[in-house]
Amino acid sequence: MLEACSSSTRIRGRSTRSSRPGRAPGSRRSRPSPGDGPPATAELVEPLLPELTAIVGQTALPVERLDRAPRLRAVLNVEGNFLPNVDYAACFARGIEVLGIGPVFGEPVAELALGMALAAARDIPRGDAEIRSGTETMFDDGVNGGSFLLAGKTVGLVGCGSLGRALLPLLEPFGCRLLAHDPWLADDALRALGVEPVTLAELFSRSRVVFVLSPVTTENAGSIGRECFETMAAGSVVVLVSRAGVVDWAALLDAAASGHLRAAIDVFPEEPIPAGERARTTPGTILSAHRAGNVPEIWRRVGEMVADDLEAVCADRPPLRMQRADPATVARLRSRPIG
Repeated sequence: MLEACSSSTRIRGRSTRSSRPGRAPGSRRSRPSPGDGPPATAELVEPLLPELTAIVGQTALPVERLDRAPRLRAVLNVEGNFLPNVDYAACFARGIEVLGIGPVFGEPVAELALGMALAAARDIPRGDAEIRSGTETMFDDGVNGGSFLLAGKTVGLVGCGSLGRALLPLLEPFGCRLLAHDPWLADDALRALGVEPVTLAELFSRSRVVFVLSPVTTENAGSIGRECFETMAAGSVVVLVSRAGVVDWAALLDAAASGHLRAAIDVFPEEPIPAGERARTTPGTILSAHRAGNVPEIWRRVGEMVADDLEAVCADRPPLRMQRADPATVARLRSRPIG
């Protein structure tokens, strides 16, 4: 999606005008479409570059394309993660704001992550399936030995950014001992959040439930693998709700198939999920098709954040609603566009 700060705003080839008094010309409070899809094509972008002052979405912006957009002042990413298709150094050198809506997904993703953890710990999907097939045992007498309480357990968070911080208050009533591994946060910063900073290996060896909440980076791609899973107690739970690229996918499915772990998964290596994806038939898994953040209630909030910060940029004010790309870390992110 492309927008320009002018009296006439071009959105996907359509021209619209703002009719609301007091708002920046061309900005509207609108509901973004879930699953915004791949970045805009070169055919759409190139003719607009010379006059473009803001981009909503994250089309590829190498330095050559930025040079052809002399008026560009802001890139507002609505995908959720900053993508590695932008020359961030060039943007920062020119004072171009690069903004993202990532924090808006914290609450809905955290709620689903907790729900999936409880479903896995208590084996809820199996109980439902057995009733529907007529094979249930009343009170699950004798066959519920693998279930466990989340209350009082040691829980590990891989990543303590916006997702981790949204999950922490939801875990408070359970009285869990909380561990966290996040190399981008100092130990004192983690302790201030009420978690114990540990190494990745220690987190997996001590935790009964692990939430994988980290984005993919140049340092952690595929770093959670077989050794991590093997050190967990039998029947433990791994909840993956950030990006599949953080884990060794085959090793995670192997651990679930063997019965050693239960894996609750909302993200996949390839999306849309291929028909032949192995996870579809792997026992010991609970699957969700990247729906954790897609709750209708948040989309108006997304539109308001984008409209407010687009208005601020056009009025020479600092954007305050969206997340600013961090010059120290953004170039190390390796998320891919969804769709």
